[in-house]
Amino acid sequence: MQVYERAASWGSGYEEPLDPGRRVGRWTVAEPIGAGGWGTVYAARPADAPDGCPDRPDPATEVALKVLPTAGLAPRQARTVAESARRELELGRRAPHPRLVRLIDSLVLDAPDRPLLDGAIVLVMERARGSLRDLLTSGTVPAGPAALIAGICEGLAHLHRAGWVHTDLKPENILIGRDGEVRLSDFGFAMEFTGTHGYAVPMGTLDYLPPERWKEPLGERGVLIRPSADVWALGIVIHEVFAGGAPPFPGATPAARSAAVQEYAEGRAPLRMHHAVPEFWRALAADCLAPTHADRAAHTAESLLERIRAYEAAGGTGAPAPAAGRALRRRALLALAGCVAAAGALCADAGPDGPAGAAAGIRVFNAERGCQDRADRERRCSLGLAVDPRRPYTAANVVPTRVWHGDRLTADCLLPDGRPIIDEEDRVSTVWYRIRLPHTPTPAWLPAVRTRDRPALPPCPAPVAAHR
Repeated sequence: MQVYERAASWGSGYEEPLDPGRRVGRWTVAEPIGAGGWGTVYAARPADAPDGCPDRPDPATEVALKVLPTAGLAPRQARTVAESARRELELGRRAPHPRLVRLIDSLVLDAPDRPLLDGAIVLVMERARGSLRDLLTSGTVPAGPAALIAGICEGLAHLHRAGWVHTDLKPENILIGRDGEVRLSDFGFAMEFTGTHGYAVPMGTLDYLPPERWKEPLGERGVLIRPSADVWALGIVIHEVFAGGAPPFPGATPAARSAAVQEYAEGRAPLRMHHAVPEFWRALAADCLAPTHADRAAHTAESLLERIRAYEAAGGTGAPAPAAGRALRRRALLALAGCVAAAGALCADAGPDGPAGAAAGIRVFNAERGCQDRADRERRCSLGLAVDPRRPYTAANVVPTRVWHGDRLTADCLLPDGRPIIDEEDRVSTVWYRIRLPHTPTPAWLPAVRTRDRPALPPCPAPVAAHR
């Protein structure tokens, strides 16, 4: 299929500017504050507002006018613009939310002196302080990255619960309100779905399209779209927030970066994240950027929001939730290499996902399928518990007691930054659980890749290095 970006010639390229002071419905135009592919956004204020100081309107009364011209367009293009405006109006009417930009009014512009603007659709929206793209360009992020990304997740979770997919999430469409809170905006491409998916026109911004968008066939209703497309775009945005606006995929142009996405999705290239992306957010972004819809489906906006809230409740120091498993093999290998280079300090992939708790039972997991069904406790299928979780996991660093698949152990705390371990399914982790062994006061350590359980346990104090 062919995917198009918004062409500037569809909107602002044909447009004549609106003069400051011009009246549009109940509003007086101030100055242009942004331009997109299909139109221009102007600051405005109520026409009947006091004008003792017209060059300095009260910010509390300002709105944004999104002007979408249809004159000069081919009939099909004009219908697309009108349909885009209709979707924005419908979504604003049916699914309002504090994390979505508020739609105040709509009208048709009467401007016979501006033939290319006459008959334009005008959407009146609340005025934001700026966009996330503005902030990334200036090198600042308001209220901390956790609050920012949580706000985006709140907006997406609401959209998806209401049965809509944004389809064009990117920093330009993530606004920061005058109250400092996040507002998602620009729902011209938003698509309503029923069940698990819907259909939309084959348009979007190349840097934020998931890999499957390039392969979905174009039918008479458009291309198939799912909420996981927004989750992919969220992963790109998370990376950009921590990497100063840099995308996670290499390339000098959007087309080149799109080719890199396909290389990654087909397993021919790893996911390479900027070193500035912290551990927790790296894992969150990696789950959002799982290469297929099926891998991504479990990571809903709501579940991602819950992970962020749990992380913040733990003081912003908790380890990230487990990765998606075998489908993330290449990312796991890349993470392992990064862990070794950084002395294992940046790569925990599991940890407490709730408040600190008491000792908990965890079940041993052996990834070798030939050992999972054996009941004879064959030595070849046994697993070792480490003496020191920060030393190499070798035969010289295991306790005498062996464990087998299915054994239930008692763990009392976890160490998030131990030696990185990778198992037979290429899962990687730096998390270790401290195990209480019967008949011995000496603790032992089980790497998180040797269990599928993730109990809510407090962090262990740093272990004293063991010498043998």
